Amino acid sequence: MAILTPVDIPDDPRIDDFRDLTTADRRPDRPGGRGLVIAEGVVVVRRLLESAYPVRSLLGVPRRLAELADELDRVDVPAYSTDADTMARAVGFHLNRGVLAVADRVPEPPVAGLLERARTIAVCEGVGDHENLGSLFRNAAALGVDGILLGPGCSDPLYRRSVRVSMGHVLRVPFTRLAGSWPASLDTLRDNGFTVAALTPAADAEPLATAGLAGTRVALLLGAEGPGLSDEALAAADRRIRIPMASGVDSLNVATAAAVAFHAVTAG
Repeated sequence: MAILTPVDIPDDPRIDDFRDLTTADRRPDRPGGRGLVIAEGVVVVRRLLESAYPVRSLLGVPRRLAELADELDRVDVPAYSTDADTMARAVGFHLNRGVLAVADRVPEPPVAGLLERARTIAVCEGVGDHENLGSLFRNAAALGVDGILLGPGCSDPLYRRSVRVSMGHVLRVPFTRLAGSWPASLDTLRDNGFTVAALTPAADAEPLATAGLAGTRVALLLGAEGPGLSDEALAAADRRIRIPMASGVDSLNVATAAAVAFHAVTAG
């Protein structure tokens, strides 16, 4: 059972994990970043507490911590209670959601292990926008995608903003990074029985609705907002698939396009 401990000064060393998130942000890709997983808000903190990530501590206002009472009864982690002003001064901004939790990362699974029981996989190239990546994970969780592989240029799914936008679903959708040279590493998917289908707005690509991918083992290849997939990635795919759109619209947000494709290939 977590024991609530009051904190009334923002520089209390017990809440150092939460300090100055706007500058340090605990990102592993920033100098000095610690790589911690940070969850914001009751719903996301609840999912962190239920996940495999080892929770270090919580910080929140009494009302939000009270909403997590059932979950806190089942864990043995420090939980610090404070007022909104002290919390804002510690973390560096006013947090409308009123509660944070911080956890250590866990090792990413091996690619082979992720693919072993999977039928639908998303593979991302260059998805560097944290909110797009978080939205993509949320869509993957909602639509039954079994895992996500990260190619070159992708941001960290466990960055605070991605975790928040995903509503904590980055904590439950398995992901790992493709090793080796890109896009030759896509051969790993073919070796495991997957068809690599690249999403592209190109007019000569196959329409998604008639591609016949539902029920097959498929890896959907998704590119960055704006530039899309590289020429090399498109050339390495087995098939090129498009989502037909109304005249005058040339593309969809990557997370939106992913959701449409996820629904099409997981249906039935």
